[in-house]
Parts: sequence; structure tokens; C-alpha cells
Amino acid sequence: MTDVVVTGLGATTPLGGDVASTWRALVAGESGVGPLEQEWAAELPVRIAAQLAEDPGEKIPRVRQRRLDRSEQIAIIAATEAYADAGLTDAGLDPERLGVCYGSGIGGAITLLEQDDILEEKGARRVSPHTVPMLMPNGPAAWVGLELGAKAGVHAPTSACATSAEALAWGLDMIRLGRADVVVAGGCEAVVAPLPIAGFASMKALSTRNDDPTRASRPWDKGRDGFVLGEGAGAVVLERAEHAAARGARVYAKLAGAGITSDGFDIVQPDPAGGIRAMRAALRDADVAAADIGHINAHGTSTPVGDMGEIRGIVEAVGKHPIVTSTKSMTGHLLGGAGAVESIAIIKAIGEGIIPPTINLDDPDDDLVVDVAANTARKADISAAMNNSFGFGGHNVSLVFTRA
Repeated sequence: MTDVVVTGLGATTPLGGDVASTWRALVAGESGVGPLEQEWAAELPVRIAAQLAEDPGEKIPRVRQRRLDRSEQIAIIAATEAYADAGLTDAGLDPERLGVCYGSGIGGAITLLEQDDILEEKGARRVSPHTVPMLMPNGPAAWVGLELGAKAGVHAPTSACATSAEALAWGLDMIRLGRADVVVAGGCEAVVAPLPIAGFASMKALSTRNDDPTRASRPWDKGRDGFVLGEGAGAVVLERAEHAAARGARVYAKLAGAGITSDGFDIVQPDPAGGIRAMRAALRDADVAAADIGHINAHGTSTPVGDMGEIRGIVEAVGKHPIVTSTKSMTGHLLGGAGAVESIAIIKAIGEGIIPPTINLDDPDDDLVVDVAANTARKADISAAMNNSFGFGGHNVSLVFTRA
């Protein structure tokens, strides 16, 4: 089977405006969660979020910003960083061998809300002609494809919080099927706005630690009370191994396999059996034994029910031996961007031999039977690792990365 390697990384998150700053903060155990200072937040039951550390306006010119939803802006920022990091900017890559798999869980919700306000207050003639391209859920993928000139296909999976992990799996398949030599894969989300927060809060899905934001996201802690909404984007460059070797590219890791399953159970409640099948499918696809998985970056959102269901699934599908962490304790939940950013954390963990901590794990759940890197980073020699991403609708994706 064709080997697929990772040759480029890009991100903009609540912890930093690029991969280097995000990784430094992850290893240091810093929280990206803070209070919402906007006026609209005052009446909401949840007034905290993990907002971007660096405004997209630092890298996207003002005139161009007006034509791009915030999610599209950060998608371009992450993807172009990854593309440059892979050494492809001036590599003369055949555009018909370059693909994009890039997703957003919700799409341009902020644009939709803002333009609806304009319609109501000022009339139809004042609605922006860029409204539809800014709100369509395939917008981030389309803009990344345009930015890079990709002509092998641009795909935009939308599977809630599993979106960007699924994008990486699609990218893996695209190269294995011979449809591309290089695929920029990842995802983004930027919906820190009144309606999404009110909606998640109404579901009792969000933490309400408004007076203690940096300690609000606490996966597997007895005091967890929901996830923290975050915004961010991540992108990786996937490349056919022979193609990367021929151009002398630096290789971070190998994307060895992926498992995608669905629950067929409930629109919001997970069926742990679906996650177990995804983890097992990823191991089979990667031809990696469960005993060889040294680290898992878990979905671990900090919800009372979901966290422990995943732990039971990890024990059944992989075992108790991997060192587990949830970087959502620091980034918040990036929804469609989560799987890509967490995959980058795994790739860096393999390369650097350091597992970022799960912060705020002060009083572990009684059923937490796996080894969690709690509160401080852990040194570890990792040859294979797994990322789990599960989404509303019963979407389950597990990815296995190995040392190249």
C-alpha cells in the first residue's frame, strides 16, 4: 500500500498564531480560555470561550477580510503555513497532482448572523454580494484550493467535531488511490457568537465556570461540567512518501491509517461502540498492533458523559497502556478544527518525545483507569500514536500516526 507522510504543519489557535507558538503553550500547560468581553455576552449564561490568540487581521489584508468569513480567513492562514513549512511554495508542484481536503463543522455562522441583521435593519440592497461564498460550509476548502491553485480535487467533509480528522482520512485515501501526490488537509471553526453559544448552553453542553475560565475545561476531572467553545484552524501537508523523498522533503511522521465509523444511534448522544469500532479500524488500516500505540490524544471534551465513555472504549479497543491526554483542556473545543490541531499535537509529540498535559485534572474520575499526562507534560519515546475525534450525528474518526 502507498505510504503517506506528513511534510508540513500549520495552525492558528487560542494558544498561538502558528504551530511553534501553539506547541510551546501546549507543552507549558497554558490555557487559552478567557472571559468574553463583547457586549453581547453579558446576558448569556456562558461568558467564556477560547478565542484566537492572534487576530486574523494580522495576516489577512483588510480589503480581503471583507470577502472572507472568519473561518475562511483562519483556514487560509493555517493552510499557507503548512504549505510553506513543507517547502512547496516555490517547488513547482504540478497543480493537477495537488488536492485539498478541508472542513468546517458549522461554516460561516458569523456571516449569516451579521448579514441577517443587515437585512432586517437596512434592507436587502445592503446585504453583501459575498454573503453566500462566505457562509457556505465548503467555503474554507474552496478558498484554500484557490489560494494554492489545487486542481486534483477540493473536498469539504462536514461531520461536526470529527470534521478535520475526517478530512485527513480523505486526504490519505486521495493519495492512496493515486488521485494526488500532495493533499493539504485540515479544518477550522470560528463560531464564537451569541447564537452558537446560546444553543450549546441550552443543551447543557458548555461549562458555566464564568468566574474561573482557565480552569473551566477539565477533562476526566470530577468537577467537569461541559466543554469550552473555541475557535481555531489546523492544516497538514500529506504527501506520497516517494514524492516527498524525491524532492528531499523533511518528514515529520507517517499517517499510517484511519478508521471512520458511524453510530446509527442518536443525533447528540454517542454510542461508545462506534468509537471502539473506529479505533480498531484505524489500527487494522495502519497495520499497527494495539500494544504498539504509546500515546492517544483523546476526544476528551470535558463533558460529564462523553469523557468516561471514551475511556472505556480506549481500554477495550487499545488497552490501558497508552499515555492519554486531552489538549482541549488548553485549547477549548475547536469543533471542526479540533481533529487537525490535535493531530499536529500528536505529530509533534512523536517528533519531540513530549506529550502535552491535560491541565485542570485535580480530582480524577474514579473510573479513570488509564495513564493520563495530568497537569505537566510527559517525556516519552513514541513510535505510534492515535487521535480520536467524535461528532454530533454519530461520526467517529480515529487516526494512527507512526514515526517515519
